[in-house]
Amino acid sequence: MATKHNQILEHINGLPVGHKISVRQIAKDLSVSEGTAYRAIKDAENKGYVSTIERVGTIRIEQKKKENIEKLTYAEVVNIVDGQVLGGREGLHKTLNKFVIGAMKLEAMMRYTEAGNLLIIGNRTNAHQLALEAGAAVLITGGFDTEDHVKKLADELKLPIISSSYDTFTVATLINRAIYDQLIKKEIVLVEDILTPIEETLYLKPNDTVQQWHAYNEETMHGRYPIVDENKKVLGIVTSKDMIGVVKETPIDKVMTKHPITVNGKMSVAAAARMMVWEGIELLPVVDEGNKLQGIISRQDVLQALQMIQRQPQVGETIDDIVTNQFMTPKEAKNEHLYQFSVTPQMTNSIGTLSYGVFTTIVTEATNRVIRAQKKSDLIVENLTIYFVKPVQIDNVVSVHPKVLEIGRKFGKVDVEVHHEGNVVGKALLMVQLIDK
Repeated sequence: MATKHNQILEHINGLPVGHKISVRQIAKDLSVSEGTAYRAIKDAENKGYVSTIERVGTIRIEQKKKENIEKLTYAEVVNIVDGQVLGGREGLHKTLNKFVIGAMKLEAMMRYTEAGNLLIIGNRTNAHQLALEAGAAVLITGGFDTEDHVKKLADELKLPIISSSYDTFTVATLINRAIYDQLIKKEIVLVEDILTPIEETLYLKPNDTVQQWHAYNEETMHGRYPIVDENKKVLGIVTSKDMIGVVKETPIDKVMTKHPITVNGKMSVAAAARMMVWEGIELLPVVDEGNKLQGIISRQDVLQALQMIQRQPQVGETIDDIVTNQFMTPKEAKNEHLYQFSVTPQMTNSIGTLSYGVFTTIVTEATNRVIRAQKKSDLIVENLTIYFVKPVQIDNVVSVHPKVLEIGRKFGKVDVEVHHEGNVVGKALLMVQLIDK
């Protein structure tokens, strides 16, 4: 039987989009304590079922698909611009496809305003009404109000009218930044994006025998399988090592490794890769909050995903992307590993010199490149010691000299020197773990 927490989540998931949710009402409807209801609502918010908005409350929203992540709902816009909802509250869950700034005559403005748009405008009541009639929501800047008949029309059409105290430029910048941040999040590959789903996963049950493992092994040539009970909860894992010298009639639960390491679908692939390297394991079961099997990921899946990330065209650039895109190999480098880059304004701190975080990225990227050239391996930094010798100014061109001190099958040590005009401006020593391909 499902726990109270899961029952509440299922109840919330079944509510219509736009429905208002309260702790007291959920507790009353499902005969649970308010504390249990509150925890479940917070979990539903983390999962994207509901959204909590100041001065509005908690409402059921449509769960965003990954491909539409760059789109925002009107409810999210209210949060972004610290807005107040004047009317059309029932339409807050709707998705906006474009925002339009109304800085022209009414007739011209209406040519650009379509259904599903958000019109950003000041205290022009006629424009508010025309936008609503065209199927667009309205965001009034400068903290202005609107007429009562416009609010009534918004309620009838279920199109929000939002008022924000910010000016038009600030509002447009805030919304644009929110979309940009979500595009960066879209690029972070999660375990759930690459897992082999449970429908395609072979697993064993505790009362199965070793004979069944041999049958799966002959069929797939794989040696690692999760063990689950009748509710699909993960109990253990078996590998080919566990089968050495074991008779085929032995029950699986006698040879399995209990309490195996598992991962959640929302974990990043990079974190899963580190776990696999650190623990020396080839396969990880993917589970939900209730420890139910969702699928599996293998070391090959993780490596393919990491390679895919490196080849992917960047839609929203992170600070790391800005730094690594500046890396160049000078012509005079010949066979030695030498990189150059120019210090741009984004790489500096408040006093105009190269920031410590960017310097760390520089030495890490240089290490990554020199290791990849020698071992064709991906790596994870385990230890990093940096000496900041001299400050580096904006527009300075610096050269980076990585040198491999020692490299083995699992670990490597790299010394990196950073020079400007022949002088050492920084030095680093890195200890890295290698991920074999």
